[in-house]
Amino acid sequence: MNLPKIEHPLIQIEVPSLKKKYTFRPFLVKEEKLLLMAKESENEYDIFIALKQVVTNCSLDPSLNIDKLAIFDLEYLFIKLRAFSVDNKINVGYRDNEDNKNYNFKVNLDEIKIIYPEKIDNNIKLTENAGLIMKYPSASLYSDKEFLQLEKEHLFELIIKCIDKIYDGEELYEAKDFSKQQLSDFLENLSVKVFEDVHKFLSTSPKMEYVIDYENDFGNKRKIVLSSLNDFFTWR
Repeated sequence: MNLPKIEHPLIQIEVPSLKKKYTFRPFLVKEEKLLLMAKESENEYDIFIALKQVVTNCSLDPSLNIDKLAIFDLEYLFIKLRAFSVDNKINVGYRDNEDNKNYNFKVNLDEIKIIYPEKIDNNIKLTENAGLIMKYPSASLYSDKEFLQLEKEHLFELIIKCIDKIYDGEELYEAKDFSKQQLSDFLENLSVKVFEDVHKFLSTSPKMEYVIDYENDFGNKRKIVLSSLNDFFTWR
């Protein structure tokens, strides 16, 4: 005798950077166990691994490569899956640093949006005819233990991983065809101004946003901007 096979509702979620919808199933008990085990480990690396694994498990479209998504895509998909699978409302609490009182709010996960900077240019010019083509940090970093455990030079290592192409006139070089040391040597010989432009590109990456407006005990209007997974969920 076989136990009945349970059918689950499906959902179409648009991947922000791709502007295309893909099919997902909801979290199941096995995904909740992954998240619980990661939380109990109190290890940030385990939490990142679990988040990516949950989204990967729930994706039903073979053409969607989770590792190649930008991190903001991955986090957005996780939020939307959490809303669909468990509850689209979560409670968050914050202490107001003016009146020193705690305030509790109910956040609607369905209202979270991806905010894009006004000007995005991933083409970082080195000279008139040469430059770097950058890409946003990818979801593959969520399972890159070596990177996540770095104690220093996080920015430099991140930049290496976010170089997509290098061009010089008509010549185009794929960063993936070069070793980490070759790319590191290349970056170390850039001008400070160019390095700052690269940093600016990464620091203005698209991000999730949910704004809470409230009035504190002093009658002053206050605003809280939630923009990361840690803002929405307490993992520890």
